[in-house]
Amino acid sequence: MTLTVAVMAISANAQVYVGGGFGVASASVDGGDDVTTYKFVPEVGYAFNDEWAAGVAFGWEGASEGAKTVSVNPYVRWTFVKSGRVSAFVDGSFEYDHIYGNGADIDGISFGLKPGLAVGLTNHLSFVTHIGFLGYENAKDNNTDIKVDTWGLDLDGRNITFGLYYSF
Repeated sequence: MTLTVAVMAISANAQVYVGGGFGVASASVDGGDDVTTYKFVPEVGYAFNDEWAAGVAFGWEGASEGAKTVSVNPYVRWTFVKSGRVSAFVDGSFEYDHIYGNGADIDGISFGLKPGLAVGLTNHLSFVTHIGFLGYENAKDNNTDIKVDTWGLDLDGRNITFGLYYSF
């Protein structure tokens, strides 16, 4: 009975949210063809209360030269500051990526922390950004067995994402 009451109390404050992001970019290569990349990253999550949430993002990225990437990224989110409509959070995440096509066959994993900000635009719609990454990344080229391991902090401008969430 206690377990039932605890589940009901958690569920009473919980919210399901959906959202994600997308992107399109074009790079001009000296002496070569321009490369256009596009990314679609839907996301679904569950907010247990004002501080804790869990979710998963699924990614698909393609490029005009033929390489593609699929990814899955489950995470746990801790919101440590909430002031009005603005919240600061950090995601503890694990991500798996697979790059294929155009001769590529690469598997990658990462786990670490991704800080971010959320701005409530309405009662149901939020603008969300992630800024940087602190953790571990591993990539293995299955064609050559070359492996790359990286530990570190990445706060440069190429590691910023934007998205919209809709909470039910």
